[in-house]
Amino acid sequence: MDKNCTIKILDLGLTDYAEAWEYQKKIFNKILEKKQKGEPTENFLILCEHPHVYTLGKSGDRKNLLVKDQWLKDRGISCYQTDRGGDITYHGPGQLVGYPVFDLDNFSSSVKQFIFEIETVLIRVVKHFGLQCERLEHATGVWLDAGIKGKERKITAIGMRIHNKVSMHGFALNVNTDLKYFSYINPCGFQDKGVTSLQKELNREVDMSEVKNFLNKEFELIFEAEMVENGK
Repeated sequence: MDKNCTIKILDLGLTDYAEAWEYQKKIFNKILEKKQKGEPTENFLILCEHPHVYTLGKSGDRKNLLVKDQWLKDRGISCYQTDRGGDITYHGPGQLVGYPVFDLDNFSSSVKQFIFEIETVLIRVVKHFGLQCERLEHATGVWLDAGIKGKERKITAIGMRIHNKVSMHGFALNVNTDLKYFSYINPCGFQDKGVTSLQKELNREVDMSEVKNFLNKEFELIFEAEMVENGK
């Protein structure tokens, strides 16, 4: 079967987490169904921002949420237990969230290679803004000052679900994110590492459309794909 290296970009703007999750699941299940029938499959990159929300991975420890349910309720903040990997994280306005719903076989990627390539895309996006990021051993995501004890700070979280080599969930890049919301959790279960954003590192607000343009370019290069905007 011919591989489909086209990635359709679906930009949902500011979207409720539960709504985006349901949207992902529909696409994910459709790809799985086609794959099981031996039919050609498609690849989608869903981009969005979310209202304030905390999400836990399937093995996430709720003890890493440091506030009570009533505190969340009083502030209109949602919290969801999900089926992705990883522990707890925060999503909110000013953060670029990406959900690659891909058939990995279209790109001849193993699961490990796929995660590595997603990290590579994000490292290269951040580099466009003059910041050097790296991977941190035993911790997914993209980090500044990786390996320098006491200085490591995460700028991109990654947590995915991959079944039958079809992916969902994804990454969250802190662009102009209000970082105080991370102080109410142990981000990704870590108590000794920081969180940062492009805005904090550059000391200025960053144009989200510029970040998206770099992201699309890097997906195109790393995955050797054709990017189609507002694909349906």
